[in-house]
Amino acid sequence: MPSRSSARLAALTVAAVCSAASTVALTSPAHADSVRIHDIQGTTRMSPYAGQKVTDVPGVVTATRAYGSSRGFWIQDTTPDDNPATSEGVFVFTGSTPKVAVGDSVTVTGTVSEYVPGGTSSGNQSVTEITKPTITVLSSGNAVPAPTVIDEGSVPDVYAPSGDTAASGSINGLALDPSAYALDYYESLEGMNVQVSDTRVVTGTDPYSELWVTVKPWEHRNRRGGTVYGSYTSQNTGRLQIQSLGATADFPKANVGDALAGDTTGPLDFNQFGGYTLVASKLGTLESGGLERETTRKQSRGELAVATYNVENLDPSDATFEEHASAIVNNLKSPDIVSLEEIQDNNGAKDDGTVDASETVNKLIDAIVAAGGPKYEWRSINPVNDQDGGEPGGNIRQVFLFNPERVSFTDRAGGDSTTAVGVVKEHGKAQLTASPGRIEPGNEAWKSSRKPLAGEFVFRGRTVFVIANHLNSKGGDQSLTSQYQPPTRGSETQRHAQATLVNAFVKSILDVQKNADVIALGDMNDFEFSDTTKILEGDGELWSAIKSLPRSERYTYDYQGNQQVLDQILVSPAIRRGCDFDYDSVHINSEFHDQISDHDPQVLRFHP
Repeated sequence: MPSRSSARLAALTVAAVCSAASTVALTSPAHADSVRIHDIQGTTRMSPYAGQKVTDVPGVVTATRAYGSSRGFWIQDTTPDDNPATSEGVFVFTGSTPKVAVGDSVTVTGTVSEYVPGGTSSGNQSVTEITKPTITVLSSGNAVPAPTVIDEGSVPDVYAPSGDTAASGSINGLALDPSAYALDYYESLEGMNVQVSDTRVVTGTDPYSELWVTVKPWEHRNRRGGTVYGSYTSQNTGRLQIQSLGATADFPKANVGDALAGDTTGPLDFNQFGGYTLVASKLGTLESGGLERETTRKQSRGELAVATYNVENLDPSDATFEEHASAIVNNLKSPDIVSLEEIQDNNGAKDDGTVDASETVNKLIDAIVAAGGPKYEWRSINPVNDQDGGEPGGNIRQVFLFNPERVSFTDRAGGDSTTAVGVVKEHGKAQLTASPGRIEPGNEAWKSSRKPLAGEFVFRGRTVFVIANHLNSKGGDQSLTSQYQPPTRGSETQRHAQATLVNAFVKSILDVQKNADVIALGDMNDFEFSDTTKILEGDGELWSAIKSLPRSERYTYDYQGNQQVLDQILVSPAIRRGCDFDYDSVHINSEFHDQISDHDPQVLRFHP
């Protein structure tokens, strides 16, 4: 899933489709036989008038957007038709601050356009707009059409129709059925004044002043107030993004489980960063749900605690070291081994050839000591400059932290950024040819992506093999609100190839030593039910331990109202069969607006 550092437009804007000017005139009323908004919107996602000029389209201004690159206003017809599939609202793109006010009765002459947020290559649905407008104000101070209420009873339980195979899976040309499909229902309200009431927050406020609520309180709800994404057919139809037409400084700072009490009202828009969005003229009142960050238990003397934690592009210039250290010491209870993902080099995103990350890692270790934690030691392998993806110049990599008072690392020379680690048999047991080492770093599967880091640890005389991963991200996948249904997950191709290599490496260990303790962990960038995970698990070589949790507790990340698994710890049969392991997804980040990473850390405790 895209992280907060992903390239995106400024907050609360949608990229403009073209430049346009508007004029305001007080002239005669619109012609009675002029085209109406519901005619323009039509009964599919594409306007039958796309590309055509329309004249004297009547409506009342329901909201204006005077900021960003998509300036304009929404109008709604006060004389709707009787077809629930046709929207009565439309956005008028002016390109500059609109010169109309809410309550103005206007007619608009302009060109109908289908604008695709993010561009056609994104696969997103389009927004029907009137561009290059000439606006005639007939009167002011009129009542705004009453909002259409979106609630549990109005949104269908099925998310989307199957796309038209003759149109490459697109749903654009299909007749809308708002009583059968959630996406059709939302589309039938595009541009209209809508309202949600007393809704629960299911994704906290992000840096762009937007949050997600659900209008279906019991849809895959978990005990902390979120909505869990448990399969590709459980898209959670009640999710809706909320933005505001007001000042960003006034936008509520919400966490999962909070509520927007009362009514939230405004036009229903569509953007590339969440699909259908209620752009609020009136926001409900934030009521706290009292959510607190979780703390796991400390491992017992005979338990080995192994954790994975994506620290989101950590570099020495960041101000989050003390908070990360506190999380590791106080919330994770100082695990014996910590696999860190997204450790950047010593000067972060500066692209000057620097690849060493000792300053970054040691700054974190020092902060952990200051927070009352152990003096961790660490192992890693510097990547080849700009070859592992992530933020350009950052050279993100995985790093092992380990507590030398509890566990030792078996150093074996030979591992570097380009040499593949292997497995040999010594005294009847498996042994890595290099520790730390990287798995097939030259394989095409790892192009512009992180290479797994493998190492040998010893705990109470028992060797444990740990493989730290950060697989290919989901960047570029089509969204759940895509015009293509089901959406294409193009990033899986590379991730499947990577998972195949990781599984094969684990199998090479188990072929030598059937009862070896092997852990493959990290940011797998895929769900516990995904084919990526199935490939990692193979024929039983590994098993994703997060599946030991109840389904409602399986999440490490919160994206667009869906709580989901991206971070995993997979274990070999020797660990799983022991039945004495304990797994915890420690929710300290993903549910909160003031997160220090977008991922929740995971902890596995077991007796080797």
